[in-house]
Amino acid sequence: MEIILSAFVRRVLVVCGEVHGNNCGPLIKINTERWNASVITTCAQPLPMSASSLFNLPLMRLRSLALSSSSSFQFSHRPLSSIRFVLSPGKLPNFRAFSATAMTDTKDAGMDAVQRRLMFEDECILVDETDRVVGHDSKYNCHLMENIEAKNLLHRAFSVFLFNSNYELLLQQRSNTKVTFPLVWTNTCCSHPLYRESELIQENALGVRNAAQRKLLDELGIVAEDVPVEEFTTLGRMLYKAPSDGKWGEHELDYLLFIVRDVKVQPNPDEVAEIKYVSREELKELVKKADAGEEGLKLSPWFRLVVDNFLMKWWDHVEKGTLDEAIDMKTIHKL
Repeated sequence: MEIILSAFVRRVLVVCGEVHGNNCGPLIKINTERWNASVITTCAQPLPMSASSLFNLPLMRLRSLALSSSSSFQFSHRPLSSIRFVLSPGKLPNFRAFSATAMTDTKDAGMDAVQRRLMFEDECILVDETDRVVGHDSKYNCHLMENIEAKNLLHRAFSVFLFNSNYELLLQQRSNTKVTFPLVWTNTCCSHPLYRESELIQENALGVRNAAQRKLLDELGIVAEDVPVEEFTTLGRMLYKAPSDGKWGEHELDYLLFIVRDVKVQPNPDEVAEIKYVSREELKELVKKADAGEEGLKLSPWFRLVVDNFLMKWWDHVEKGTLDEAIDMKTIHKL
């Protein structure tokens, strides 16, 4: 597929409230997996671009595009596979692109740039309490407690528990730039499958396992070859709600994934402050310190729920090589 775009240097476009002029760089890049139209560049000549090359440009999510009423140029939101269009120099309309989720609260001005990008680019999968997909929304909207309480927004998530060949569990301390639960200790990796084809696959929780492989690379630098999706064992699901700081919180239907692999870890400092492998006894000591408030140590609420309800008996299966015997995907544990 080819999309041809053109515009004029010095043309001022108003995009999400920001004025851009004298700029030969891209203003908006389309995410082809989410169908939203369109890409605009300010270039003197038409610029042919393949769909795949668009992913190399900076991304700004576009929910709506309003064209000036004087322009006869119109398009509708269609799958990109059906779109090939040209913005000709003589007919370039005035554009104002805007996004409901891009209009950030001024109170979020101090949010880390990486976390801000993830909060607005990532689309979580909304589900009901039976894990049926009912829609999607931004990570930002899904983690606002006012939305969780007023709209009962519930999204799909996963928690990875990675053990080495000595049956020690890899833990991470979340970065201090994380929007929810910064600097708390938690299991190996905790995140969300996104609203994209590869992570919506229901069969054998393949979409969730694909997402887990993606985030292990993002957060811990663990390459896909070291954590093949077929090596994850999906042991069960739990549903929980937990406020973080009043404004933010979690309301997740969480898939619990176990894997035993020796891996090379290179933590991403935007996501992870520290890592450590722990034995069962060391984890018990960590829990005691958290309960006593020693050293300011805190555990994430979802990790603590798994520790209190499942982890120790499942650790037995890890050591015996009998994890398949612990699988229960029929039950959604409401904790």
